[in-house]
Amino acid sequence: MWMCEDNIVEVPFDKEHLLEQILSPANLNRAYKAVMRNKGCGGIDKMSCEQLLPWLLTNKDVLICSLIDGSYRPNPVKRVEIPKDNGKMRLLGIPTVVDRLVQQAINQVLTPIYENQFSKTSYGFRPRRGCHDALRGAQRIINEGYIYVVDLDLERFFDTVSHSKLIEILSRTIKDGRVVSLIHKYLRSGVMNKGLFEASEEGTPQGGPLSPLLSNIMLNELDKELERRGLPFVRYADDSMIFCKSKRAAMRVKESITRFIENTLYLKVNKEKTVVSYVRGMKYLGYSFYVMKGKCQLTVHPKSKAKMKSKLKELTSRSN
Repeated sequence: MWMCEDNIVEVPFDKEHLLEQILSPANLNRAYKAVMRNKGCGGIDKMSCEQLLPWLLTNKDVLICSLIDGSYRPNPVKRVEIPKDNGKMRLLGIPTVVDRLVQQAINQVLTPIYENQFSKTSYGFRPRRGCHDALRGAQRIINEGYIYVVDLDLERFFDTVSHSKLIEILSRTIKDGRVVSLIHKYLRSGVMNKGLFEASEEGTPQGGPLSPLLSNIMLNELDKELERRGLPFVRYADDSMIFCKSKRAAMRVKESITRFIENTLYLKVNKEKTVVSYVRGMKYLGYSFYVMKGKCQLTVHPKSKAKMKSKLKELTSRSN
């Protein structure tokens, strides 16, 4: 039984036979353990993580056959809303536990392939990288004299990713059409919102194991364009800062990179929130920058401090 096997040696496959690697016992075993470790609520079928193993004992062969012959159809994701700091709601799409297993298996095989392509200054949703690495990367760039920033804001990025553009990008690397087709099915699986089905014509719903990787694959196109132009930047998920040595240069970059994003990647730039600024006081990942004696320093941003104080006050009042 592959859900219980340990110490299995992976067989290397080429990029034209990725589905076999995704469905290998070792990879499915890892995916199962990851789903159980991450837990989370059930999808539209209400199956819990604890119910996954009994379901697989009965249905695993049918599941694998349907994935191989292309007849598998992912379930729509369940719409969940969580409050954001600005008072608005973040929309999540929670896949069923079975779909989480399959997505996790795909993610595990594709991640090492794309890690070789991703930029060194991209930090979000990547192994052994985090927010503080992004902040240190920004510090290094500022210390080299890049003191003006294009603070790039992508409008509703996860909800507006072009499926056709993403599939085009995936197809450049993934030569196994079955895997590309399966990912396309996940993108178009739709959403169940308060009992009503909504078709998904665009976007990569946040909430599934595959969404972070797909978002990085899409925005890697932006990273490569910035590298081609010789522009230093840091990116954490969809939060990007592009650095320049003068305000005039930064203004030019803002205009030209906006055209690239909208005309080539088919994403929308929030022109009100995308600003050019001197680095002092800029907020990024909860911190702000200041320059003292020619060296960039980091401090917790005032808004982040206020948020922490508010949470501490709330916790204290609860305990009393």
